[in-house]
Amino acid sequence: MMSNKKVEYVIRIGRSDRYRHLHIQEKGKIVFFRVQYETKIDDMWYPVVRYDTAHGFAHRDLLNIKGDVKKTPLFNQDFNDALTFAENDLKSNWEYYKEGFLEKKDE
Repeated sequence: MMSNKKVEYVIRIGRSDRYRHLHIQEKGKIVFFRVQYETKIDDMWYPVVRYDTAHGFAHRDLLNIKGDVKKTPLFNQDFNDALTFAENDLKSNWEYYKEGFLEKKDE
């Protein structure tokens, strides 16, 4: 039997902002993760920044209000380290990311 451990939660980080977390661990090693910072505009939640291991590598997706996505691979391909980095980045820099996300709103 595989000892997969799935951890999933959402926490509020601002008045209209949340951090969504999902990871799957096998024998102490992260085998998949997706963490995302989302902001609420007019009663709708929008993903702003997402770090995940979809496509088999750790990367960051930077989104804007128009739905454009900029994908950046993470140099650190150890998923445990990449997840720690991603979590710290989102929780420390979400306000900066929100600014960039909203900049395109009025174009």
